[in-house]
Amino acid sequence: MVFEGVERCTDRLIMRGWRKKDLPTFAEIKADQEVMRWFPATLTRAASDALARRADGHLTEHGWGLWALEVHVGPDRGRFAGFTGLAVPSFQSSFTPCVEVGWRLARWAWGRGYATEAATEALRIGFSELGLAEIVSFTAEGNVRSRAVMERLGMSRDPDDDFDHPSVSVGSPLRRYVLYRVHRPLRMPPHP
Repeated sequence: MVFEGVERCTDRLIMRGWRKKDLPTFAEIKADQEVMRWFPATLTRAASDALARRADGHLTEHGWGLWALEVHVGPDRGRFAGFTGLAVPSFQSSFTPCVEVGWRLARWAWGRGYATEAATEALRIGFSELGLAEIVSFTAEGNVRSRAVMERLGMSRDPDDDFDHPSVSVGSPLRRYVLYRVHRPLRMPPHP
């Protein structure tokens, strides 16, 4: 299962391939009610493992995707924190096909700027290395924490782009999603 491709480093994080030892902790993250508050349901261990395998497969095939995050400084050095990266949404909407930047972190990792730090590197990869013209991100309307990350990333929202997520049940309070976009800058900053 292990993708041992090129690791990406930020000041405090390693964005790397998935390892078998990540799976139990990832399953805990995906089963955490608070982490999954803005999703229709938590995931079982089997569903969580399947998601990690798909992420790993995409990294192996394409060299980019949803990287496992590991802290590489301070008292949490070596600790698996979740994932951040780029993905192609599997549903159809007015803005697809596209590439999105996304993240899912363990609660202990919240409020430390890890999502913003890793997503900034993911955006750099998407624009500089993949040559993308635009990257999107989306979340349930009430998810103010993720929306704040999107805004810190320089993404902007047009309320006319908001949509009902086709994978969320009609009538669910989580069905309405907001869409944020960012376009490739004219001049890309160098890799740190």
